[in-house]
Amino acid sequence: MLQFTKMHGLGNDFALFDLVSQKGRISPALVRRLADRRLGIGFDQLLAVSPPGRPDADFKYAIYNADGSEAEQCGNGARCLLRFVRDRGLTGKRQLAFEAPKGLVEAWLEEDGQVTLDLGPPRLAPAEVPFLADAAAPCYQVPVPAAEGGALRLAAVNVGNPHAVVQVEDAQATDVQSLGAALERHERFPERANVGFMQLVARDAIRLRVFERGLGETPACGSGACAALVAGRLWGLLDEAVTVELPGGALRVSWAGEGAGVRMTGPACHVYDGTVQA
Repeated sequence: MLQFTKMHGLGNDFALFDLVSQKGRISPALVRRLADRRLGIGFDQLLAVSPPGRPDADFKYAIYNADGSEAEQCGNGARCLLRFVRDRGLTGKRQLAFEAPKGLVEAWLEEDGQVTLDLGPPRLAPAEVPFLADAAAPCYQVPVPAAEGGALRLAAVNVGNPHAVVQVEDAQATDVQSLGAALERHERFPERANVGFMQLVARDAIRLRVFERGLGETPACGSGACAALVAGRLWGLLDEAVTVELPGGALRVSWAGEGAGVRMTGPACHVYDGTVQA
């Protein structure tokens, strides 16, 4: 039996497993079984925290999508992780460094109970996204038969995981399901991509819907909010700090520019604790 905690960040929900104080193995088959919303726990992603493998980290974590595939980053999940390790009594620190699959992530607990996460500098070189292109550019034209005109203009950004960001006139009216599915597995994203559809509201505010890799559309995507800000800054549309309105609620995101880390602040909410047969 394994103990777990169900948490969410703006409705983006997770099962978190402590593999520091208890022994267990997370397999893709187990993730798929537990992710079922009728027969299992039900979640967008599963996060498993374990002892770090590097001296500058407090903990290490792995991320699994509901389909059993592994993810490199999850902004809402990483915020929940800070609350989780504190609630489990694994640490009393308010600021932590997590060893994520693609590098170090820093998180700290704010006085109001929200959590801030620094994902580090975004990676924009096509090979680092990864995205197939001859040279780096703020915007790429990508053929998508389902799109009006047969193509979409997008930014390709890695904030710990790969993202495509598309500017739209009306996020609510956008066909996120078909366009997101087409871009998630587009041949120019060899490791697939999370796909964000960004509506500009003002220089300090956007609306965003995200089709997540291995999941489909979710109520909120923290890394997607960060990628959207980076794209908007590259296009000269957004200020350094932006409020991102997602279907599940709002995140505050900031990026000072080249060489700086992308930061987001938002809630991390406990739902319940339980045990499962692993």
